Amino acid sequence: MDYKSKVKELIEYPREANWYEFKTNWYEPAGIGEYISSLSNAAALEGREAGYLVWGVDNDTHEIIGTTFDYTVDVKNEPLEHYLARQVFPDNNFSFHEITVEGKRVVILDIPAATKVPTSFDNNRYLRIGSSKVNLNKYPERESNLFHVLRVGLPTICNTESENQELTFDKLFVYYASKGITLNKRTFKKNLGFLLDNGKYNMLAQLMSDNSGIPIRFAIFKGKDKTSTMYSVREFGNTCLLMSLDKVLEYGGVLNVPQADERERIVERKEIPLFDEEAFREAMINAFVHNQWTTGNAPMITAFSDRIEILSRGTIPPGQTMEGFFAGESVPVNQKLSDMLLQLHISERTGRGVPKITEVYGKGTYEFRENSIVVSIPFTRVSTEDEDPRWTQDRTQDRTQDRTQDGTQEDSKGSSEDEKIKRILEFCQTPKGILEITEMLGYSGRKPTKKYVKPLVEQGRLAMTIPDKPQSKNQKYVTVK
Repeated sequence: MDYKSKVKELIEYPREANWYEFKTNWYEPAGIGEYISSLSNAAALEGREAGYLVWGVDNDTHEIIGTTFDYTVDVKNEPLEHYLARQVFPDNNFSFHEITVEGKRVVILDIPAATKVPTSFDNNRYLRIGSSKVNLNKYPERESNLFHVLRVGLPTICNTESENQELTFDKLFVYYASKGITLNKRTFKKNLGFLLDNGKYNMLAQLMSDNSGIPIRFAIFKGKDKTSTMYSVREFGNTCLLMSLDKVLEYGGVLNVPQADERERIVERKEIPLFDEEAFREAMINAFVHNQWTTGNAPMITAFSDRIEILSRGTIPPGQTMEGFFAGESVPVNQKLSDMLLQLHISERTGRGVPKITEVYGKGTYEFRENSIVVSIPFTRVSTEDEDPRWTQDRTQDRTQDRTQDGTQEDSKGSSEDEKIKRILEFCQTPKGILEITEMLGYSGRKPTKKYVKPLVEQGRLAMTIPDKPQSKNQKYVTVK
């Protein structure tokens, strides 16, 4: 192994993970043995081939500072390596390596991941939790989880049993048909990988069923953080995951309000989107494909006044590096789900998603947390006058306002009637109710919305889904194409 490259890879991670640890000149023989146990077990839990204890790197800054640590010393007339190997069970063939990185001496202890049974030191099993190593005897649930992983492997959507075994797939058939693909009713469960070896449905089947049982919410806050007023929460889950993804992408398109750019206008004005649509789409698809669904949690999508945050559960997958991640070297967390999206032409396995996002917004748009990855898509505001009404329900006193006869408030510099009509027609590409249209326009009552909807119906540009009951609460409107 190229240990110099390994050290450089480890210091690129924004935060220390459970399967590696940085030290400077620290030396404590028994403590090193405990680290061998804890890092070996942590590596197994995270699907890594090995864990690493590295001397010569600052734990806080990840700066290479060099070390004087000597792994050839004796412990009570016994070589350190022999002292450790004698008390580590089972023998996992750990090894010390001395290298020079950036002209400074670094020592790295390569610790293979546990395989059949947990790795112990001095008859005790240890594990890393956050920045601490702990005795597993005090954490029986974590110990049980470790044994399960060593026995059957890491939990995936394909080897995890569905909580519900009474699943139906009518929506999945409709979705595939809409893409020009016909599923075979007799073989689709096997072909798509929906079954465990015992014939029961797995988590992938649950995600693709008519009722996935997992909520997916898109929340909008008025301000720049969650302490501000929450404007709305839209629910897109509890159905076939493919349809949920489509709905989330569609709703993102609704929020991406075109802004009229009058700056340096000569003949025609430009329309500037609130955010880059392709970057948003790539980030959202990646969040669905790489989310750790086995925890029962969906990606979390939150819009603030200045950005959209897309949080997916889990971290960079085993076999991936930070350099490879940003280079677009895709390592799918959920291979079968990735295959389905590829088959349906929702995504493409070219690895262009992350590079596309970073090309537009830079690497800083990614934040790597302990158990999640967050992508922040910033808004491009042409001016403060162009803020979408969803984030400006309370108008500031210094803005000129006009009050219309029907009780709504509109900016004298706000969007034109034609722009509102255009937004309604785009929004109603799929049937929408009055309340949904009202929410999209940023109004607080039905009356102003009907001011636009009724003429569009009369003009034949919108159609009612229940023609004989225009006042029905279930009435929806759809754009006539």
